[in-house]
Amino acid sequence: MSFNSTLFWNVDTQEDFVDAGGKLYVKGAETIRPVLKQITDMAANCGIRVVNTCDYHFINAEEISDNPDYITKFPPHCMAGSSGACFIRETDPEMPVIIDWDSDLALHIEFDNPERFRNIVLRKNAFDVFDGNPYTEKILEIIHPEQVFVYGVTTNICVDNAVMGLTARGFKVFVLEDAIKELPNLPLPYEAWKRNGAIMIPFSDIDKYL
Repeated sequence: MSFNSTLFWNVDTQEDFVDAGGKLYVKGAETIRPVLKQITDMAANCGIRVVNTCDYHFINAEEISDNPDYITKFPPHCMAGSSGACFIRETDPEMPVIIDWDSDLALHIEFDNPERFRNIVLRKNAFDVFDGNPYTEKILEIIHPEQVFVYGVTTNICVDNAVMGLTARGFKVFVLEDAIKELPNLPLPYEAWKRNGAIMIPFSDIDKYL
């Protein structure tokens, strides 16, 4: 397996989720910062491409509510142009191409030479990047990885959607178990991941799979 056939998939490691002062702070998310930095550094040092997904909402987003239930509706977070929508320093993508969910971008222009872009940012307006950004499928078609390593927040919402979406599309998926963090009071998706063929590993074991 070569680095060119490997894709890292960084899910929503944004200030509003990971920073203790964030609008929708995930308790304990700061504990995975050191591993997130190691993953980012490895990608840079080894030339591994990274798809970085991120919430990027306007006030009329379907999941934004003044009366949140914290299951399908949440208070305003990761609002377009806000500091809370930015990636934390440990995962901040280097010289990315940014694909907005509401863009009229012509992908054949941006991706005429996909090797130019090691970091891709997919801004999304839904939990599931496959629903929240219409270009996700096309980008995966162009990159066509043999294996995808998933990490980020939160385990039982957006990471879950990423894992289930990728496995459903036939990709070999590994979840970096020490680089994810869950929201409380929601079921954990580990059994569903296993049924779909996803494999959970610690970051320290990643070399065994490259």
